[in-house]
Amino acid sequence: MSEKDSTSAPVPGRTAASLDDIDRQILSRLLEDGRVSVRSLAEQVHISRANAYTRIGRLLAEEVISGFTACLNPKRAGLGTSAYVTVTIEQNAWRDISRDLREIPYVEHVALVGGDFDVLVLVRTPDNEALRNIVLERIQAIAGVRSTRTWLVFDEVRGPGADWTA
Repeated sequence: MSEKDSTSAPVPGRTAASLDDIDRQILSRLLEDGRVSVRSLAEQVHISRANAYTRIGRLLAEEVISGFTACLNPKRAGLGTSAYVTVTIEQNAWRDISRDLREIPYVEHVALVGGDFDVLVLVRTPDNEALRNIVLERIQAIAGVRSTRTWLVFDEVRGPGADWTA
């Protein structure tokens, strides 16, 4: 299995892929362990290896699977300080702000949201000093950013992912 570029934008008007029970089982197993061999995966979902390869290929082609990656333990990787930063922006500046945020080191995730603020940014840094620099010097310096609010993460747990077998 090779990694696919996960930056490709969805095609407007494209509907969700049609998934059967076997597809959901494959997705569930891959979410548990993205390094599982196709042979083992086929055995677990009771299909042939050829069928497993075909299904994974289709799931990649239909962009149900957007890539394969490692899950990082931020603390063990030296990123012991995590925070969600809410950002209020000038509405017409979303595209430029999104691009600029993705170029900032330690920014893990950027989401345009509806509510009391416009953008939610997950930042993981080595320490509070680096977090301060990212928020006050980098994010607030982006043209179109009106204000930020930082929510320090004290602890977090990882959920099991989507239940694809339901």
